[in-house]
Amino acid sequence: MTITEVESRPRRPREYDVELPVGYLDADGRLHKTARLRKMTGHEEALLADRKLRANGGKLVTELLNGCLRGLGDITQINRQVVGELTSPDRNFLLLELRKLTFGTELEASYTCPSCRETTLSIEDLESFPVRMCEGAGPPEIIVLLEDGFEDRAKDAWYDLMRFRIPIGQDEERISMVARENATKGTNALLARCLVSVSCDGEEMPDNRREALGTKILSDLTMGDRARIEKAFREEMPGLDLTREIDCQTCGRPMRTSLDLTSFFTPS
Repeated sequence: MTITEVESRPRRPREYDVELPVGYLDADGRLHKTARLRKMTGHEEALLADRKLRANGGKLVTELLNGCLRGLGDITQINRQVVGELTSPDRNFLLLELRKLTFGTELEASYTCPSCRETTLSIEDLESFPVRMCEGAGPPEIIVLLEDGFEDRAKDAWYDLMRFRIPIGQDEERISMVARENATKGTNALLARCLVSVSCDGEEMPDNRREALGTKILSDLTMGDRARIEKAFREEMPGLDLTREIDCQTCGRPMRTSLDLTSFFTPS
């Protein structure tokens, strides 16, 4: 019997450290920005195939990260509570890093042309997406000055300044089913959860009134003011910029679109 010598190879790491765009602020006010991720395994493959989880994108992301996030700064015991409290920018960033670690940086993405409705395929380099890092010690707030404002007729009041916190995973989980049925209602639900204050000339709407009105505040805004809120989030939100400007392969018209996060976990 001939014994064939096999050249030994160094063991490839399964875990990697990444720097979060925002970071996790714990109950003691400490900011944790270094996350340790492990590559996805068959456990995560089973999660991705779970129809019930796939119906709620927020919960699916929480389950994926709960299994693959091995540490967060000084925090070594990761659970669903911690993952649900991570900001949406950090969760999206971790999804992209998880995709890169597991399958590599190349991704075949598909985009639907708004003009001809045909599909354009593009090979994306996941290393090319810019990341805006948060400069402050914790999640920033988004402040928007409205032009038309919100009129609370029942209280004979008018407000033109809105202050929002950054969405977190728990928000994603709560509004996911609404957004699945109607994107605009999903946006209203998300913004209502993130709305911290509504004011005018220093006079704030009482918290109980703001909470009672809920999504009505957002749905009653003019489309111009809604566009101002969208622009503020787009320009000031830390994290990944998944925007792409490409030409349709069918009609040739340019289109501005975004990479769909749900396509991250199909190997190219």
